[in-house]
Amino acid sequence: MSKRKAPQESLNEGITDFLVELANYEKNVNRAIHKYNAYRKAASTIAKYPTKIRNGEEAKKLDGVGAKIAEKIDEFLQTGKLRKLEKIRNDDTSSSINFLTRVTGIGYVLSIHIKRLHSLASLIHELCFTYLVAFRYFEEFEKRIPRAEMEKMETLILGELKKIDTDYIGTICGSYRRGAASSGDIDILLTHPNYTSQTEKQPKLLHAVVDHLESIGFVTDTLSKGDTKFMGVCQLQQSDEDEEEYLHRRIDIRLIPKDQYYCGVLYFTGSDIFNKNMRTHALEKGFTLNEYTIRPLGVTGMAGEPLLVDSERDIFEYIQYRYREPKDRSE
Repeated sequence: MSKRKAPQESLNEGITDFLVELANYEKNVNRAIHKYNAYRKAASTIAKYPTKIRNGEEAKKLDGVGAKIAEKIDEFLQTGKLRKLEKIRNDDTSSSINFLTRVTGIGYVLSIHIKRLHSLASLIHELCFTYLVAFRYFEEFEKRIPRAEMEKMETLILGELKKIDTDYIGTICGSYRRGAASSGDIDILLTHPNYTSQTEKQPKLLHAVVDHLESIGFVTDTLSKGDTKFMGVCQLQQSDEDEEEYLHRRIDIRLIPKDQYYCGVLYFTGSDIFNKNMRTHALEKGFTLNEYTIRPLGVTGMAGEPLLVDSERDIFEYIQYRYREPKDRSE
């Protein structure tokens, strides 16, 4: 029986780390999504580069690395730090905003309350509770989840779904489904034949799963539980075979209508670049594709009725796009 080789760390980890930190700053503090995307794309490209980058000029030859990013790479390689990042880290306001938005759930809870126009007292109460839970596990949330642990959680979750109702379908999406060596959290898409886009919402389908996972001790805390989305904390229970105790991990469970499920699976598997390329190709072939549906475009440019989708392959076939396994969708 062959042993799986341990994944190699990026030779340019220092560069990718500061690019990701800059990306998060632009998204969380400045709300500059275009800069966020630019930094993330550069980080993704450099992470896959097979040799150690010697200077910015070399990096600039790579896709997504422009002149300004190349300058930052030169500064980092020459000094071991970045003036812009040092300034950001020393700015209490920026650091606080960035920290709070990194504590997953704060932004989501805030947006939900604003939409529902709840009272200020209710908003403060739930934000404080969410903050306390997230803050308690903040250091654990910052640590990546090894693939072996993700696989154990996947086996447990899918097995427990069948104990509740054999008609449930669940998929662990994100970078895990693309074969990544580690993940930031667990993102599960859930569906059931009783829930479609033509029926009323079925919150009991989501709540039954969450309640069951709580009853077996897997889900330990709740950050937010709505009709179609649960955000919380989970932890694998230590067994006699395990040498160390598992950390608390962030978990999201989304309930999606059955007729929209595979468009959702495709979208939440990613990567962002792959999704963008696929949507562009769909438009060229006369379709509009998003996380919910694929629809044909008429001669006027108006989208028609959603097409029947029973698998991811159906979507690829509709737009005449070569099927790619999830492990081949990282770019």
